[in-house]
Amino acid sequence: MRKIVITGAASGIGKAATLACVNAGYYVIAADIDRLGLQMLQRSLPPHRLETHLVDFSQAHVYQSFISNLYDVHNHRALYALVNNAWSSHGKSVCADSDSAVEEIWAVKLKSLLYLSKDFARRESAAGYSRSIVNITSVTGDLGSMDARYGATRAGVIGLTKANAWNFAPRVRVNAVSPALVRNTPIHDRIPGQRRRGYERQKIIEEPIQPGGVADVILFLLSEQSRHLTGKVIAVDNGACPRQ
Repeated sequence: MRKIVITGAASGIGKAATLACVNAGYYVIAADIDRLGLQMLQRSLPPHRLETHLVDFSQAHVYQSFISNLYDVHNHRALYALVNNAWSSHGKSVCADSDSAVEEIWAVKLKSLLYLSKDFARRESAAGYSRSIVNITSVTGDLGSMDARYGATRAGVIGLTKANAWNFAPRVRVNAVSPALVRNTPIHDRIPGQRRRGYERQKIIEEPIQPGGVADVILFLLSEQSRHLTGKVIAVDNGACPRQ
């Protein structure tokens, strides 16, 4: 059974991706700081298809050792894919944040991706068949954001995706999913109303984007159907963002 690591797995897009991957036949190693969310996953999924880890990816010693520990401590012999979806947001102006809050956001939303990705690729680059990394970013990585930290880290994930597609080729593919406004996620209600209304006005597909719709794209990028794709950023935006 192919094993997939999903960070930020306890809610929103990460939870939807976890459910989709288990339903597709994968074994999911779900990591999050949300204890209650992980417990809810455990109650809803069969134990032989799910493994949970309560982790804080704002801590350097955690993200620098997490992948290695899956092999060396938890005895996983091989991992098929990594979905980088860990997130953190304080919902404040960058001018109002403390230095520690800024460092936490940089660590969770960008630095942890760098370490998790390189450690995964180092362990799996000699695998007999290709592996996949899927990074979750946002359309704000291209368009910009009033939240300076959020926009900067999302742009950084796009750059990291393209660089690592070169760094990890040919055995590890690296792609990103770039959603616009996604309902039923922890961050949705923190987006300013003016920004949400702007997305709504520009979209050309009316159906609201739900976490499950983003998970469908993640599942595609994990599959052999996307075997010719690497270094790509796929927008899930109802056609809105090219029109802004």
